[in-house]
Formats: sequence, C-alpha cells, structure tokens
Amino acid sequence: MSRFKLIFTESYLKREKKFLKKHPELIERYKKVLRLLELNPNHPSLRLHKLKGKLAGKYSVSITMSYRIILTFAVTEKGIVLIDIGSHDIYQS
Repeated sequence: MSRFKLIFTESYLKREKKFLKKHPELIERYKKVLRLLELNPNHPSLRLHKLKGKLAGKYSVSITMSYRIILTFAVTEKGIVLIDIGSHDIYQS
C-alpha cells in the first residue's frame, strides 16, 4: 500500500511526456522510481536530497545518474508534488 500520494501537475505531465518520448529506454526505470517514491521517498536508490539556491525548499531524486525528478513534499497530506523531470539542466530552469 502507498504511504505517499504522487501529485502530477499539468506542467509536469507535459514534461514527462516529452522526456519519455525522448528516452523510451528509461520508461521501466522511471515507473520503478515512482513506485519507490510512493512507498519510501528515503529509499537509498532514489538518492533523495534537498536542493539549494533558487530551488531551495525543493528536493531531487535520481532516475539514473544523468536524469532527475524535482519535487516538493506536501507533508500534511502525505503528498509528493512532482515538478520537473530531465537531466541536470533542470536545475538551471
């Protein structure tokens, strides 16, 4: 059973669609990351960490060594809001 609810914003879903179209080889890995995120955001393989600078207050988890998901936690509802997906370049946007 899920401990956290993933919240997909409209802008995230657009970026996700584009990302998965560009990287179809990562679809299964991505799905696994989402399942782990729901069950245990602190799972070591996700490499969850707080971001700094203009992304302070947000977190990042790894899909692979090259690709990340940026997210926030809505702790009161045990929700995780997905914000962006992509390579390290997403830290610049």
